[in-house]
Amino acid sequence: MPETYELIIIGAGPAGITAAVYAARKRIKTLIISQDIGGQAAWSGDIENYTGYQFITGPELAIKFEEHLRAYDIVLKENEKVIELSKQGQLVRVRTGKGEYISKTAIVASGKRSRELNVPGEKEFKNRGLTYCATCDGPLFSGKTVAVIGGGNSALDACLQLTKIAKLIYVINIADTLSGDRIMREKIERDEKISIYNNSRVTEVIGEKKVSAIKIKTKLTGEKDNQEKEEALEVQGVFVEIGLVVNSEFAAGLDKNEFGEIKVNLNNETNIPGIFAAGDVTNVPEKQIIIAAGEGSKASLSAFKYLARLN
Repeated sequence: MPETYELIIIGAGPAGITAAVYAARKRIKTLIISQDIGGQAAWSGDIENYTGYQFITGPELAIKFEEHLRAYDIVLKENEKVIELSKQGQLVRVRTGKGEYISKTAIVASGKRSRELNVPGEKEFKNRGLTYCATCDGPLFSGKTVAVIGGGNSALDACLQLTKIAKLIYVINIADTLSGDRIMREKIERDEKISIYNNSRVTEVIGEKKVSAIKIKTKLTGEKDNQEKEEALEVQGVFVEIGLVVNSEFAAGLDKNEFGEIKVNLNNETNIPGIFAAGDVTNVPEKQIIIAAGEGSKASLSAFKYLARLN
């Protein structure tokens, strides 16, 4: 029989780490299971809206989170992917690729992952010129020509990071205008290094050992029958920033919305008693680091109250 914990937290991003800190202060026997530490915060560029820091980078904030977490006696299983979460009787069971864990409660704080293009060449050139993280891999493309795929805040954030590194940046945006925050859009639109291709989509990633070009199709405005112009852009790097997918597949028994986000109430309770959820994996509006952290603290306090009723 595996060891029984009082709380298992799935994910170690802002929500999961904050939940763990609150659990530690309540003397809850806690286990964290996560594929990484820091979550999406570690991928972010410059952060200027996290209270207490007028300016901090995503990786720096992720390090602060980890330091705070490791100050407590919390069991941490890194590089483990959760395959299944279920409730059997009064106990929660979490199965990973490495084993099974049992607890009285659980908090799902597994966040989101990058959405893929699903075009020829994407899988072949992943980590060979194609990446999903400008913060992680941007410095590898110093002085090179790159393409950023997307038009929302994550794409614009990637562009702003890359303007300090790359020689030239193509923005490939499927919509007719950029959709990110106005301040970021204005910075992008006046930067001479950046060329914006609206109404455009990537159809193929090309190369031999590494990426050498992308093929794109652009809708011709004013043309009948939705005619498109196809062309190839020579690039040495491709940064895919087209949104995120919820990491909730393993939680088959939990109620979700049309986006796969886990439905929670104001106390972060799911439809299954004893299982809570927090952060970007949930249907809580506005996906922000500070909101995820706050939701993590709420979920942990709710788990503490649930455990108190069990005893």
